[in-house]
Amino acid sequence: MKTIKITTLVLAGLTLAFTSCKKEGCTDETAFNYNEEAKKDDQSCTYDQNITLKFTQEFNDVAVTADDLDEIKFTNEHGEKLSIIRLRYSISDVRFYKADGDSVLIDMHHLIDLSDANSLSTVLATKINPGEYTGVGFNYGFTAEDNVSGAYTDLNQAVWNWPDMIGGGYHQMQMDGRYINSNDDTLSYNFHNGSATKNQSTGEVTTNYVFVKLANSSFTADAAKTIDIKMQIDEWYKNPNLWDLNVLYTSLMPNYDAQLLISENAKSVFTLGGIN
Repeated sequence: MKTIKITTLVLAGLTLAFTSCKKEGCTDETAFNYNEEAKKDDQSCTYDQNITLKFTQEFNDVAVTADDLDEIKFTNEHGEKLSIIRLRYSISDVRFYKADGDSVLIDMHHLIDLSDANSLSTVLATKINPGEYTGVGFNYGFTAEDNVSGAYTDLNQAVWNWPDMIGGGYHQMQMDGRYINSNDDTLSYNFHNGSATKNQSTGEVTTNYVFVKLANSSFTADAAKTIDIKMQIDEWYKNPNLWDLNVLYTSLMPNYDAQLLISENAKSVFTLGGIN
């Protein structure tokens, strides 16, 4: 009997020791930090997070929405009063930067249309890993490699194409409206941006995309996040190039110098509205 009791106690002790020595960790196979060796869940699981991009617009720090379309209510830096009838622009390839200098690239593109509420936000198709990120960047327009005529069905359907004779690919922006010129006449303007063609006969083209890295855009991906990308519309007309609509108001697409000026101004247009 003593032998049986001793054996039972030893077995019980071994069972207790084995149970207490189970490796702890994240046991959820869907988690970012899943540990296949863990036998006991320690509630440490973290998960890849959804990122939503939200697009807002302002003119001289005042919000601009579809309700403001076709009203001559804005004044640019040069002093012209103007309206916005249409505003569309595209972005691509969002990047999330890490403290070690590495970055996560999300291969995507999105067309924003001020008149279409559904286009004013998009959920990225790829989630990002949880953790600390030091900044957010994206392309205004497409890189030369991606700016291929006819490559994107959705953009073709939106008639977003840039004519092949002046560089091909796609628009980066369309801003159309009316303005009051120096003679007090109300005229239409077409402020369009895309590839800049210096010489149509030789095909000398400058891809005009601009890489934007949003200032003060660090965040922790510990839950789903919404990143507000704000377009400061007034910046198109002033920084660094003061824009005179009396001189440059239409036929800008084939104008090489005008296209370069617009893209230079694009560098200060986008700011961070917030990350929530």
